[in-house]
Amino acid sequence: MFKKLTAEFIGTFWLVFIGSGSGILAATFPQIGIGIVGISFSAGIALMAMIYAIGGISGGHMNPAVSVGLAIAGKFPAAQVLPYAVAQVAGATAAAAALYLIASGKAGFVPGGFGANGYGELSPGGYSLTAALVTEVVLMALFLFVILGSIHARVPAGFAPVSIGLSLTAINLVSIPITNTSLNPARSTGLALFADTAALSQLWLFWLAPMLGAVIGTLVWKAIGEGDTGEIHVSN
Repeated sequence: MFKKLTAEFIGTFWLVFIGSGSGILAATFPQIGIGIVGISFSAGIALMAMIYAIGGISGGHMNPAVSVGLAIAGKFPAAQVLPYAVAQVAGATAAAAALYLIASGKAGFVPGGFGANGYGELSPGGYSLTAALVTEVVLMALFLFVILGSIHARVPAGFAPVSIGLSLTAINLVSIPITNTSLNPARSTGLALFADTAALSQLWLFWLAPMLGAVIGTLVWKAIGEGDTGEIHVSN
């Protein structure tokens, strides 16, 4: 269990450091930087690479909502959801702290939103709470559907990380303007702790919506997907 939790800590650290770090450090450098497309691909590639790296150790969840969804699907022990979530939040927080130390090394640094998720005034595009809720629930439901389909026994082995990583890329392309893309309560928590905004007061939504979406996506998959046997070794 120690190895699994350590793998989840490292994996979530990597995902937040690369995915969110690209937005915090490189999105507007110089001038136009890598933009939304660059951030989206950074997150997707980071996820794909780490699933390959730790999928055989911990399953490569790196996301409390994914752990919950897989537990509901019967692919992951429910008793391990809480320990996984603790390791994931710890990894995300450590990554956010490292990013803060790096970013603050530049003269005139102001944390601002620090890549945190938000709605209303904290939404990059000024989208409402309702818009943020619908976006996060729908995209998380579809993401879980993709994950469960990608790791199904009928799919050729070894390609699940590619499908899952590219799906995260596509999700970011759609949702960065709306919520800055959460889908991951661990990521949302780590970054909110360092944001110079009211991000912590809105954090509840970025736990509730991904969890709800994960449940919906899993139930839909179970209703229409072919029965699967065996345990999952790769996921988000």
